[in-house]
Amino acid sequence: MNKYINRFFLTSALAMAGLLGTTTSCTDYLDKSPESDYEENDPYKNFMNFQGFTEELYNCIPIISNSEYHTCFNYGEDVYWEPQETRLQTMNVDNGDFWGWTTAYYGYPRSGGAAGTSTRRDKGDLWTNSWYGIRKANQGIENLGNLVSATEEERQLIEGQLYFFRAWFHFMIMEWWGGMPYVDHVVTETEQLDRLTWQECAEHCVADFQHAAELLPVNWDETVAGKVTLGKNNMRINKIMALAYAGKTLLWAGSPLMNWASGGNREYNTELCKRGAELLGEALRITEETGRYELAPMDQYNDIFLLHNSNGRINGVNEAIFQENLIDYDSRWRWNMVNDFRPTSIEASGIKNYPTANYVNYFGMANGYPLPEDITQADAESGYDPTHPWKNRDPRFYKVIMFDGVKFKNSGGSGGCVELYTGGRESEERDSKKGCFTGYMNSKLCPQLMNTTDGYKENNIMVLNLMRLADVYLMYAEAAAVGYGSPQGKATTYSLTAVDAINKVRDRAGTAHVLDKFLGNTTDFLSEVRRERAVELAFEGFRFMDLRRWMLLTQHPYTLKTKIEFDRAGGSYNYDAPEENAIRNLREVTLLERQYTDRHYWYPIPRKDANIYEGFSQNPGW
Repeated sequence: MNKYINRFFLTSALAMAGLLGTTTSCTDYLDKSPESDYEENDPYKNFMNFQGFTEELYNCIPIISNSEYHTCFNYGEDVYWEPQETRLQTMNVDNGDFWGWTTAYYGYPRSGGAAGTSTRRDKGDLWTNSWYGIRKANQGIENLGNLVSATEEERQLIEGQLYFFRAWFHFMIMEWWGGMPYVDHVVTETEQLDRLTWQECAEHCVADFQHAAELLPVNWDETVAGKVTLGKNNMRINKIMALAYAGKTLLWAGSPLMNWASGGNREYNTELCKRGAELLGEALRITEETGRYELAPMDQYNDIFLLHNSNGRINGVNEAIFQENLIDYDSRWRWNMVNDFRPTSIEASGIKNYPTANYVNYFGMANGYPLPEDITQADAESGYDPTHPWKNRDPRFYKVIMFDGVKFKNSGGSGGCVELYTGGRESEERDSKKGCFTGYMNSKLCPQLMNTTDGYKENNIMVLNLMRLADVYLMYAEAAAVGYGSPQGKATTYSLTAVDAINKVRDRAGTAHVLDKFLGNTTDFLSEVRRERAVELAFEGFRFMDLRRWMLLTQHPYTLKTKIEFDRAGGSYNYDAPEENAIRNLREVTLLERQYTDRHYWYPIPRKDANIYEGFSQNPGW
């Protein structure tokens, strides 16, 4: 680790290569020519230069979705990849080899990257870029006294960003590798830093996030300094981001895994969750009062995740709060990415991956009921019918999942609708290597009409949302229910109860509210919280972290990945409403059962960094 936090980097604004908003870079903040000489304090002497210095912290934000030519970042029980492919980190994860993050060519987080570059591949190395970012933030904080030519607003903007990023990079490391030293100064060559527990480290993060929130505006466009980059400030760190991440950190710290890793039991820490609810509630209150962010309407739901022919406009609508690094954002989600989501009968190239049937089962009925545990059996209470399994489902199901009979070409009809039944054109039976292994395809991260003729292979923009407003509502619901001991619990900073917050997300989708049967106690309610997160945040990279922090990763049925098999019932086929068509012989088949133990709740620390001194030890079992 010391190689990342001890190295001295030249920190002139002239060396920065940031990218945020739409096209903003450090050059917007320079007040001197590249050829001129500069003194040691020049990067910090005024707002223009200091903001140029700070831009590199944005440049250290990782690329999660695709730092290389194929995408691999969903490691829960949500996705199944073609089993013959060995270059994917997901294969290591499925097999219990979490060292794969240091060896796999495709995946996130990865190792082997360099910090502070503008190279896309380097942005997948979370470990390296985060320690670099922490040192950079500390250099800035220690030089705040050299900011001699700035207004009070400008001082607060600089300081707020530095404190936010110091906390954020620590938090990002902690999610994967556990409690770390909290580095709050520029470390010397000989200094040794001991690992803290997750909760100890979290308290430092929260203090920095809250300090940042006190200093930062809700909207940079409404500041004097922000006028320099008016209209390009959407990704600049603001008060809502800082409050939401502070609340998220406390909810994570109060979750079973982090509580157990910090010396507690394998249950929630209610006090930490209560504190998290207060901060998340404050973030939501400010959001609603100012309109800074809002839930996108359902007719724009897919625009939150993916845009086609947008002329450079970034996905997210006004719901995205914090997004991954934007390097090459307008060219990186091309044919070589979207091809991964379709079988060879539609697109020959690509490393294929599909939603697992067990995960698709989380998408319940439009009336609010979950599917029955055995999807081959009818359920009178919910109205689920295994002869029409895709009828009357949660409206988000139709936005995110492609099932048998759905159009994949503009032409539609028998030649332009997917055949996912057993032996169908797109099925595994027709192509054992690259056919659809699971019976479902993804239309959240890939245009539904992506094929070789309709033009959706190019001009796609998909920037992963690391935090969006729906997620904040769901985190608040979880934290408030646990912290206040009831689905009707609510923070003092916000008007909605835990169940109100979930229902707000469901109202956008057109899904019925949480049923009364789940509102009698917190345990039952949390089962719907978990299902709601699975549905709303599907395939956005959250599931693996959720299963880990809930300590469900090692538990049945979360260890299973399944597919469905079925036959069409015959007769005339309705290609305009495929959910209305009858099927028969529906069955669910296990593709993989992952074999995990407690050691799989954390990734191993790089061997070259573990045990560099006594207080910096390897994670247990690795």
